[in-house]
Amino acid sequence: MSIKIFNTLTREKEGFKPLQDGKVSMYVCGPTVYNYIHIGNARPAIVFDTVRRYFEYKGYDVTYVLNFTDIDDKIIQAARDMEKNTLEVADKFIDAYLKDVKTLGVKEATYHPRVTETINEIIQFIQDLIDKGFAYEAKNGDVYFKPRDFDGYGKLSHQSIDELRSGARIQVGEAKNDPLDFALWKKAKDSETAWDSPWSKGRPGWHIECSAMAKKYLGETIDIHAGGQDLTFPHHENEIAQSEARNGEPFANYWMHNGYINIDNEKMSKSLGNFVLARELIEAHDPQVIRFFMLSVHYRHPINFSHELLEATKNSLDRIKTAYFNLEHRKQASMNFEVDSKEWLDKIKEFKERFIEEMDDDFNTANAISILFDIAKEANVYLESKQTSTDVLEAFQKSISLILNVLGISIEEEQELLDEDIEALIEERNEARKKRNFERADEIRDLLKEKDIILEDTSQGVRWKRGE
Repeated sequence: MSIKIFNTLTREKEGFKPLQDGKVSMYVCGPTVYNYIHIGNARPAIVFDTVRRYFEYKGYDVTYVLNFTDIDDKIIQAARDMEKNTLEVADKFIDAYLKDVKTLGVKEATYHPRVTETINEIIQFIQDLIDKGFAYEAKNGDVYFKPRDFDGYGKLSHQSIDELRSGARIQVGEAKNDPLDFALWKKAKDSETAWDSPWSKGRPGWHIECSAMAKKYLGETIDIHAGGQDLTFPHHENEIAQSEARNGEPFANYWMHNGYINIDNEKMSKSLGNFVLARELIEAHDPQVIRFFMLSVHYRHPINFSHELLEATKNSLDRIKTAYFNLEHRKQASMNFEVDSKEWLDKIKEFKERFIEEMDDDFNTANAISILFDIAKEANVYLESKQTSTDVLEAFQKSISLILNVLGISIEEEQELLDEDIEALIEERNEARKKRNFERADEIRDLLKEKDIILEDTSQGVRWKRGE
């Protein structure tokens, strides 16, 4: 089955057909770098990195572009507040972003274009729009795009031009002809960072930058354009209008948008003061747990964040890793036999097929994670049997590794057993002894011994302590 993507443009799931066989061109809107990123910025970074990973797992060659907006009003204000120039501010927060998302398991993009490095292309793009009659220079040196002259404006957000017009206003200081018109170029105020152009010394508007960078690095039409749900309108709507007006071709064949993050059941908002910085979260929690949490809900749905939910996610991921390492321990213990493995191998193959089916269906990581739990559960059942074979143990491990790797979760290094893991293993050992499954009981004892966990059988039950 081909990969199906829910296309915001058509509001339907569509089979993915790349522009070039075996290749995917993908543009993801990156952050405006005036501060450290919050977890709302981290979600699309993780989600679309996972989409990229799955395409690569399926054999596609992915060109992945994520831009940085490194000049705008917020960056200019941050530079004033920090008594630095705008380049220093942008460099500081780009470095911080790259460090944060790398810690969260995000692969480096193929290209990370910056607005300030694409000025010539942006100016030419704007001039082409003026020449085609879709844009105009205002008296004050600003340049505006005319949405009314672009047939189909509103098709991404599914709004009519009249609906959009009713909510549009001309702000103080703007010289546009129509409230719907949006800025392609802004004349600079005194002492602001600016570039020479045919119209004024100024800088690009927000929307034009992505159109110019996508064209430069991916071409006039791309496979997938992605970003947060909040970018659907006006940012992505305006990108479509200016790109298709200039190029005369569809801008992107598939539009993907991830849902919002709520904090304790309230929408995250800086105005409410309830946003959480990604770097603070990374300091307090295992980054892999954060990533696993972000993928535990389908990317198009809102996700509710709380520290309690994050702790529950940690316990869930620990269970999966414990199952993996229990399998490894059984392999290393050389307690393997020549037994008929076909039934188990067929069952494990079905898990892989289910995983592919769920990920092919609009990258359903939530259901993929449910399959992980099913695999871990079956692996534990298999480990309780008195006779096991290396091929089945390895097949279980490979199935767990496959899904975790596509999700961007590392399984390579075994971590120190946590108290709750130890208690769970002791409880499992007790149950095994009750069932007279002494082989499994001894195996758990040996595993704990390897981890320097000392067990003491007392009349009150089993006590444990860590070795010195």
